[in-house]
Amino acid sequence: MTQVLAARAGKITSEMEWVAAQEGVDVKFVQRGVAEGRIVIPRNVKRKEFNYCGIGEGLRVKVNALIGTSSDRSDPAMEEKKLAAAEAAGCDAVMDLSTGGDIDAMRRLVLEKAHVAVGTVPLYQAAIEAIEKHGSIVAMTPEDMFEAIEKQAADGVDFMAIHCALNFDIIKRLQGSGRVTDIVSRGGAFLTGWMLYNNKENPLYEQFDRLLEILKKYDVTLSLGDAVRPGSTADSLDGLQLMGLITAGELVARARAAGVQVMVEGPGHVPLHHIETTILLQKRLCGGAPYFILGTLPTDVAPGYDHIVAAIGGALAAYAGADFLCYVTPAEHLGLPTEEDVKEGVMAARIAAQAADLARGNKRAWQRNVEMAQARVNGDVKTQIRLSLDPEKVKSALGNLAPDQPCVMCGKECAVKIAAQYFGINLRS
Repeated sequence: MTQVLAARAGKITSEMEWVAAQEGVDVKFVQRGVAEGRIVIPRNVKRKEFNYCGIGEGLRVKVNALIGTSSDRSDPAMEEKKLAAAEAAGCDAVMDLSTGGDIDAMRRLVLEKAHVAVGTVPLYQAAIEAIEKHGSIVAMTPEDMFEAIEKQAADGVDFMAIHCALNFDIIKRLQGSGRVTDIVSRGGAFLTGWMLYNNKENPLYEQFDRLLEILKKYDVTLSLGDAVRPGSTADSLDGLQLMGLITAGELVARARAAGVQVMVEGPGHVPLHHIETTILLQKRLCGGAPYFILGTLPTDVAPGYDHIVAAIGGALAAYAGADFLCYVTPAEHLGLPTEEDVKEGVMAARIAAQAADLARGNKRAWQRNVEMAQARVNGDVKTQIRLSLDPEKVKSALGNLAPDQPCVMCGKECAVKIAAQYFGINLRS
């Protein structure tokens, strides 16, 4: 029985209890959210116990990290280190996007080592194997696609990005859209090329019920991939994006009816003045399904600093209602990320999520911020270290301070201590 069907039957699962405890909310709230499809808990029935996370309405904003091998760099040991770096930095989930080397072995390694939810894009493996078996991606068969999905689900993958909400009607609009960047989604590009070459409908759309049967069997959460998401700010909120979103909304309803957990992926490149509208449209058209956004990037001209760009956009998007932030690293648009890039990406996304949680009225986020402010007033270094998003970084800077040492920023002219002399505040020296 899937989490959705259990919740609708009035049952409270151990995963719901876990999420409720982590979030500090009543378990009935979690159960109701899962039953209505406004909360998902990615957890394949074949996975061992791990740090489950709830994604959706009324919960803390979650952060996803990306790792995986490629044809240019297939080093499982390095990807394992990146997984460890992502978890150490505080990610809530990780996706293995491997397209090089032994893809099966890499995925199974991630599933074995990860302590968080694990996601994949099965179409990547189907496409790479089609090149090996048939000579090209366009020679891939529908069976190749579904076999990859079944195999990855059987391995224990918790959530899958699958580009179901792409059909010939959308492609026809794409051909006359005048977009600056037609398609930036890798999965969307694979399927578009396959559909145009073979003159056939997207099997993942056409045989959606078959897909749902597989996902339901293993309770894999469906993440509806945004195949035609804007790849530049110039294309944000165009007709093509909205058409894809309407199609996704129709599939959300069908997935819920089948008892499959579902969330919706969103665009990466969105200017600031479009972000709130984008989130509200998704929530409206997709029945309040959890929104998994790729970024968001409100400007296209900061390569090398896109983790900062994504944090700016991600904070605003999450405040407006997005539930799950996919990190962006400093290597975005430049190359493959290193371990340090992974850490920087996770931390930037966590900062965005924390800022949004605070603005959304999350009680734990508010209390954490108040306690940090009090610790600074009191010169309580240990508490500042404990409450920080990156304790090791703060410890390296402040950990050796003596109790009577002047403020590291102001010296003897510490503003807080000077004010205390006049307001009668008792501060620890």
